[in-house]
Amino acid sequence: MARAREFGLEAGIMSPGAGNAITDVPGVRVGHTTLRRGTVNTGVTAIVPQPGNLFLDKLTAAVEVINGFGKSAGLVQVAELGTLETPILLTNTFGVGTCVNALIRRAIAETPAIGRETSTVNAVACECNDGPLSDIQALAVTEADALAALDAAGVDVAEGSVGAGTGMSCFGFKGGIGTASRRIAIAGRDCHLGALVLANFGRAGDLVLPDGRRPDPRIAPQPEKGSIIVILATDAPVDQRQLQRICRRAGAGIARLGAFWGHGSGDIVLGFTTANRVPHFPQGDTTPLVRLSDSRIDDLFRAACESTEEAILNALCTATEVTGPGGLTRPQLSDWLRGH
Repeated sequence: MARAREFGLEAGIMSPGAGNAITDVPGVRVGHTTLRRGTVNTGVTAIVPQPGNLFLDKLTAAVEVINGFGKSAGLVQVAELGTLETPILLTNTFGVGTCVNALIRRAIAETPAIGRETSTVNAVACECNDGPLSDIQALAVTEADALAALDAAGVDVAEGSVGAGTGMSCFGFKGGIGTASRRIAIAGRDCHLGALVLANFGRAGDLVLPDGRRPDPRIAPQPEKGSIIVILATDAPVDQRQLQRICRRAGAGIARLGAFWGHGSGDIVLGFTTANRVPHFPQGDTTPLVRLSDSRIDDLFRAACESTEEAILNALCTATEVTGPGGLTRPQLSDWLRGH
């Protein structure tokens, strides 16, 4: 499957990481479980931010809600406390509760004191509605599927119609999972910012490619009722406030492609950094923090914008055909690009 750059589509001016993926951030891994049977086209995508026990050794994290028409779990506590203590699962709207249960069971298995000798765990699961291309009422996602996605997590990231992206649509075309990254020099070393998107948004006919072309999916425009989940990962030393500001810039990458975040759209950005860890059991009254100077943050702003835009393009370009209930399908942007 060809990615956006193989079609001559480049987002912005910054250099990507070696894999042009969220897994260019050291320690980040991604896995999928894909369910395709009958009228069911759905699945689970797992983002494992770091190896080891995240509950005991949390990551600094932040949330930016661009438009909140969504049913995700765990974001309120991330916004309040600024920490991430489980992997992130992406799935369809009706699979969120199942994925939360799977994350809780996995966390308790790793730390039996959860909910008894210490606090409960804040499981994070995000969603988009794949209903048009999948029978969402089938409630097909199981805890075993969620755990399988976690166990499958690795450095190579499959894109397009896989995992949570199996039944998603974007700008009237087939959407799904996409990823990209940017490299930034900070304090004499290379850092990375990577994006992974679950792209299920955008009115048909509104897509604007980086070269100015406006592909026509030949589908009648409908009100904007889709969603996009953007996961941003970085190893740059930023605090929660800075990370939320970085997350906000992902919205610029979404807008560059023609989206306007309609009333019925759930557009959410969740970001984390691997550079500032927060121990569950601190050894003293203070916790060390290394913080980037605000005067150097523009490169991360641009990286969030560009990597989000390119991740969406990669989702569109790599997506393959899916047939949903009633024989419904979505055209593939790759077919349009090859013909134009």
